[in-house]
Amino acid sequence: MNISEIKDLMVQFDTSSLREFSYKSGTDELSFSKNKQSSVSSVQTVPVSTSDSVPNVVSVDAEAAPAISKNEESTAATPVAETAEGEIVESPLVGVAYLASAPDKPAFISVGDSVKKGQTLLIIEAMKVMNEVPAPKDGVVTEILVDNEEVVEFGKGLVRIK
Repeated sequence: MNISEIKDLMVQFDTSSLREFSYKSGTDELSFSKNKQSSVSSVQTVPVSTSDSVPNVVSVDAEAAPAISKNEESTAATPVAETAEGEIVESPLVGVAYLASAPDKPAFISVGDSVKKGQTLLIIEAMKVMNEVPAPKDGVVTEILVDNEEVVEFGKGLVRIK
């Protein structure tokens, strides 16, 4: 897949009513999303196949890329002025994130809390099974990257621990 084909797909996606689009073929993999994400970077990596079987990863800076349409420009990620420090705990599975054990219970953690390795940070419900997400290390919670009852994907950042 060449860059002009990717740009054409971006224009078509932008003008469509789709919220998310993913394409995978051999070594090519492409994902678009209009959903709000708590992203700190304005750089998107897109694998692009070459003549050999190893894919190249092309980084496209959303700020530096020429605007194709007014709507596409508005969907570009904007960098956050100040970022929290620490290691990001990523989602181990796809499901619904819950910040507390029940609606009437307090949250497992909040920003500024000290956590111990193995302490439950949040729960992810997948197929009616509640899966606890433990802290990978001792530290302090500097940022919570998901909302209660938010659907999370595998690898999405959940919590930042310093």
